[in-house]
Amino acid sequence: MKKTLKIFAVILVTCTLLAATGVGYLSIREYRPEPVEILQAPSQNQVLDAKDSLHILTYNIGYAGLDKDMDFFMDGGTKVNPESKEKVETNLQGIQKILKDQSADIYLLQEVDTNSDRSFHINEKEYLEDNLNQSGVLAYNFKCDYVPYPFPPIGKVESGILTMTNYSISQASRISLPESFSWPTKICNLKRCMLETRIPIKGTDKELVIINFHLEAYDSGEGKIAQSKKLAKKLQEEYEKGNYVIAGGDFNQTFEGMDTYPITNKENWVPGIMRQEDLPERFTFSNADNAPTCRLLNEAYQKDSQVYVIDGFITSDNLEVTSIQNIDTQFEYTDHQPVSIQVKFK
Repeated sequence: MKKTLKIFAVILVTCTLLAATGVGYLSIREYRPEPVEILQAPSQNQVLDAKDSLHILTYNIGYAGLDKDMDFFMDGGTKVNPESKEKVETNLQGIQKILKDQSADIYLLQEVDTNSDRSFHINEKEYLEDNLNQSGVLAYNFKCDYVPYPFPPIGKVESGILTMTNYSISQASRISLPESFSWPTKICNLKRCMLETRIPIKGTDKELVIINFHLEAYDSGEGKIAQSKKLAKKLQEEYEKGNYVIAGGDFNQTFEGMDTYPITNKENWVPGIMRQEDLPERFTFSNADNAPTCRLLNEAYQKDSQVYVIDGFITSDNLEVTSIQNIDTQFEYTDHQPVSIQVKFK
């Protein structure tokens, strides 16, 4: 009996030491971006003219791992990572075809992996740049040597938000958003941010300021609110400078008054709600409800799956929105669907 207890004690101490060592290592290696980081903008020669009509598309590509057959443990499903590299490659090929068919001037993409276990270390940024013949700038919002949960674990993640265009960019910046989690949870969690790209407008001292974002998903709500407030403040600052401003991405929130897709599944993930009063003056939401933009990942996609509209744009009133629609892909390659907007300068 004493020998058994001794063995048990040794095992317990060993496991505790290993866990403490792992937490310590990951704490030291935690991704700690600066509040604002200037990024390397691609060198392009195409100049934006105020007479141009712009086509912009936002799309959360789910690292090409969340296709119609996938569920996800954080949404009430059981799966963690995609089943094979071939599956990710097939999804990525389908995603790039959807993007190419849209032929947008500017793409705002979220959940783009560059070197992650979950996407078999495929550099999705380079793949999309090569296939769309556009240059991009990426801001990391999820970077961890090893995410040790659940089982099997997620593993290494390097992922971010990507803005692609052939227009000349004067400056690109990663702007940190408020964190939603405290230690030790935050060690292996996302570090949300905005990706700002500034595009000069020919013959003027004005700029088109594009904000790409992916707000908090799995917090209790305070994180999304704090991040939304910082986004609103940024929009107001740029408008007061006389610039044209478009923000687009994954809000992880539905929109007040949009009840086309009622929430019937309240046992799993439930999005927050964005209201017009959350925006600064002279800004409005630009979104559509002709198709949903996201599905719940509690099971493989079904015709009666819980769906939402949580992706779209915010536009300043010195821009005229001439068209906006959600592109219905039947969630073939990812758990989101793209949103397309066309604008012109007033």
